[in-house]
Amino acid sequence: MKNKYKDLIEQTFDFPQDEFSVEDNELNLYDIPLMEIIKQYGTPLKVTYLPKISSQIARAKRMFNVAMAKVDYKGAYNYCYCTKSSHFSFVLEEALKNDIHLETSSAYDIHIINALYDGGVIDKDRYIICNGFKRPQYVENIAQLVDDGFENTIPVIDNKEEVELLDAAIEKKCKVGIRIACEEEPKFDFYTSRLGIRYNDIVDFYKRKIKTNKKFQLKMLHFFINTGIKDTAYYWNELGKCLNVYCELKAICPELDSLNIGGGFPIKNSLNFEYDYEYMTEEIVAQIKHICEMNGIEEPNIFTEFGSFTVGESGAALYSIVNQKQQNDRENWYMIDSSFITTLPDT
Repeated sequence: MKNKYKDLIEQTFDFPQDEFSVEDNELNLYDIPLMEIIKQYGTPLKVTYLPKISSQIARAKRMFNVAMAKVDYKGAYNYCYCTKSSHFSFVLEEALKNDIHLETSSAYDIHIINALYDGGVIDKDRYIICNGFKRPQYVENIAQLVDDGFENTIPVIDNKEEVELLDAAIEKKCKVGIRIACEEEPKFDFYTSRLGIRYNDIVDFYKRKIKTNKKFQLKMLHFFINTGIKDTAYYWNELGKCLNVYCELKAICPELDSLNIGGGFPIKNSLNFEYDYEYMTEEIVAQIKHICEMNGIEEPNIFTEFGSFTVGESGAALYSIVNQKQQNDRENWYMIDSSFITTLPDT
């Protein structure tokens, strides 16, 4: 009976895979010999394969454009990268080579936007979607972006009080979004998303706080499911509820023209990972088109905010086995030169 770990892998998974191959008993990642890197830099070591970032962005753009063409979708698709997934300059610069936009979630992220502009990496026409709960410094930094001429900066209102904070801080006219507080999956630990405004409150909130304010123009409705984009009755139900709110708002707000479905595409986290990205993309686009047609509403531009999907499969953490430890009659443990959790970027 085969009982080596290598034999277990060969019996359990299809190998080699797109990312990994073995030549002369040594592992390659995207055709890069890892042992050569380890010999040069040692371990523990974190590496990023930048071309994977661009290929993931191109993949998503292709899938959404194909899905839109199949149903004659009139709106545009906009790919945003959420900076919190990786703040490294080389990651952002690689992603931005692909004509994408950015999403922020904290005051710190606005400094990144300014640094990218000062370095000539982005211009002021780029969409900057400002998400998250907004503390005073974050509001101040968003206002600085808007007043400095970043005309496509869209602060997404997370709670009812934020509109007054933004109104007091911003001098120029400003596009804004509203985030829906989705109900979470029944088996999830929480009942409602911690971010956003409740479905039943959004239309009234728009009428009282945004429609009457000459400074703000509602541009976007934001929808995100914490458990990700999955082919479940729960996901399609929440998407449908969001679209019904969008249609109700669009009927009284002609300026509203964009739906942000957030992130949530899963990434490969094991050798037997399977997910039908093409089907899910086509179904999302078709559902949006169908519900808008039923309500006599022009379909919106679609925004996504893929973070982990953009960078998650581009990185690797490399360790060395420093010893083997036998704990009982059956178990041998490999001891590595770090921890899966606590490896620091500067080790």
